[in-house]
Amino acid sequence: MTNSATHPVVQSSDSTALALGFTGTLGNIDAYISAVNRLPMLTHEQEIDLAKKLSQNNDLNAAQQLVLSHLRLVVSIARGYLGYGLPHADLIQEGNIGLMKAVKRFDPDQGVRLVSYAMHWIKAEMHEYILKNWRLVKVATTKAQRKLFFNLRSHKEGLDAMSPKQVDSLAKELNVKREEVIEMEMRLSGRDVALDAPTDDDDEKFAPIAYLKTEAEEPTRMLEAQAYDRLQTEGLETALSKLDARSRRIVEERWLKNDDGSGATLHELASEYGVSAERIRQIESAALKKMKGALANFA
Repeated sequence: MTNSATHPVVQSSDSTALALGFTGTLGNIDAYISAVNRLPMLTHEQEIDLAKKLSQNNDLNAAQQLVLSHLRLVVSIARGYLGYGLPHADLIQEGNIGLMKAVKRFDPDQGVRLVSYAMHWIKAEMHEYILKNWRLVKVATTKAQRKLFFNLRSHKEGLDAMSPKQVDSLAKELNVKREEVIEMEMRLSGRDVALDAPTDDDDEKFAPIAYLKTEAEEPTRMLEAQAYDRLQTEGLETALSKLDARSRRIVEERWLKNDDGSGATLHELASEYGVSAERIRQIESAALKKMKGALANFA
């Protein structure tokens, strides 16, 4: 690193984070922020020079210097989103992604400082992260809902519901319907509920998963039900077709004629065919064994 009279700039890609001890393996977020805040800023002329080196020569060292010199901007912006309950480090990480996107697309000939241009990209990445992770169920999907999401929290006074006057005022300011403001406030006010069972041994407590799940829609059960229904229709008909006329009629009269299982008795069929009840039982047993084999092959 060479020291200018007023603004030091990294000149060698071998220098690690402006030789200020910023190694990328800092132990905690406080150490990271402390290191970032010690990184020197760039003058407008230095910024333009580095941006041109990147755009014209794809100079990665120039890109590194542009990114490092603006990391403190990401930290500052991330601090404003801590109210959403998400980790500060994660917000900074997402913001750094936005910063790198901004550096890649920055045009020094537009006459705009990188700090102003990068703010849009940094905030965009943080917004996307917050919307995806603040709730399991997304609270904002459309552009209008996103605008509402990030403005509603700053307009609410405490945890109390907004008054009709506040709702009308915010709706007018953001140019949305008052019903949309009310709906977004309800989404923000709803708390997340754990689906899993409680960790204690209190039998009086039930988690939502206990009554939300339905085994009827479980994929394995659905496949089993479909296979069973097929066996009851096509499979049964295939198995019966393997029997001779007498055996088939005995099985049908004994087991398939009535749904309640009150079929013909062995003695009734024995009387009809003029044989003993034991003979009917033997015919039935042989028929059922044959059908079992047919059903196994069908399955």
